[in-house]
Amino acid sequence: MSTPESNKTVVHEFIDGLFTKGDLGAVDTYLAEDFINHDPPFGAGADREGMRTAGRMFRSGFPDWHSEQHALIAEGDLVVERFTASGTQRAEVMGVPATGKEVSLPGINIFRVRDGLIVERWGRLDELGLLRQLGVVPA
Repeated sequence: MSTPESNKTVVHEFIDGLFTKGDLGAVDTYLAEDFINHDPPFGAGADREGMRTAGRMFRSGFPDWHSEQHALIAEGDLVVERFTASGTQRAEVMGVPATGKEVSLPGINIFRVRDGLIVERWGRLDELGLLRQLGVVPA
């Protein structure tokens, strides 16, 4: 049976694996087959493959991409994460050639964990702020 503490560990290890270490296999390890992403980032799909695509995009464009967790709070089967992710753009991202700029992406995620696997995600990311930093949208 999952506990709030074990659920926090699952979420932390998933985020660290996929986004900080660039391990695309973290999707298979930590996301349930029936995983649904209620708020897929940057047009990614709402399933496991969409999350893998998001991880691949960030790590290929920002090889040093990492996520700093400011808070990880759990109650029952829910885990809330407040974070700031950042990295240096070394390759094309969303049609923007490499700039060498460091960018940051603050956000909040809510994950639901069942039997040691993440089954749902809701999130709010500062996508507009990231697009402004990349020069896609005027400041």
